[in-house]
Amino acid sequence: MIVDGRQIAEEVLAKVRGDVEALGRVPSFVAFAVAPSAATLSYLKVKERQAQAAGIEMVVRSLPETSTTEAIIDEIQAAAEDAVIVQLPLPPHVDLMRVLEAIPEDKDADVLSPQVRASGPIMHPIAASIKDILARSIVSVYGARAVVVGQGWLVGQPVTAWLREAGAQVETVTRESGDLMSLAPQADILVSGTGSPGLITTQLVKRGATVIDVGTSELGGSIAGDVAPEVATVAGVFTPVPGGVGPVAVAYLMKNVAELARLRNANIGVH
Repeated sequence: MIVDGRQIAEEVLAKVRGDVEALGRVPSFVAFAVAPSAATLSYLKVKERQAQAAGIEMVVRSLPETSTTEAIIDEIQAAAEDAVIVQLPLPPHVDLMRVLEAIPEDKDADVLSPQVRASGPIMHPIAASIKDILARSIVSVYGARAVVVGQGWLVGQPVTAWLREAGAQVETVTRESGDLMSLAPQADILVSGTGSPGLITTQLVKRGATVIDVGTSELGGSIAGDVAPEVATVAGVFTPVPGGVGPVAVAYLMKNVAELARLRNANIGVH
């Protein structure tokens, strides 16, 4: 089964649009991008299209490459919109965690700040999208052996945390651990989010396993995932790149924006 992420995203966005209509006003969010590359601008265009489909206003504010950590934080904290996202990557001289920690807790739609990730009212968009895909694919998480390749702040950590909460037996593989060859073929659920094109081959996948590709990188002018396309021939469930997890995660980002706007209305007494 090859997952059609675009179709799932359309269904999620239709529900979000209903939530927005019930809200009685147009939610808004701002995306800060520092010296955005062509690839980053392309990702932002996807978000703009999905925001429009959900009835949400998106504002993109591009900052110069020379922006300091303090200048970016000042921009974030001055934002008046319902939600704030920081489009990654940031330049090497910027203190990433300081910037993420500066996102107000009630505006962190991407669930990037440590404080919201620990106890926020919304779910990390990538974890939420994987949860949705697995549910639609009738994949049981509880008791399953899951292997997550990569332990980054954006993918590996939130996905690992959710899988454990859902009752899976989770092992994390990193470049340093060097146990990909031994652990990956044992996985019932294999999730990869390293940005290494073609890292996961058919030899690393148990027949019938669920393979979730969250890695994106550029290869020969095209977007490529961590998982080789031929893995679809052995996997029971397979998310392609592009068109798999990505569109669903953006749809759940829009869901989070709408929810933060609803909570903001409730907090200021707007009914």
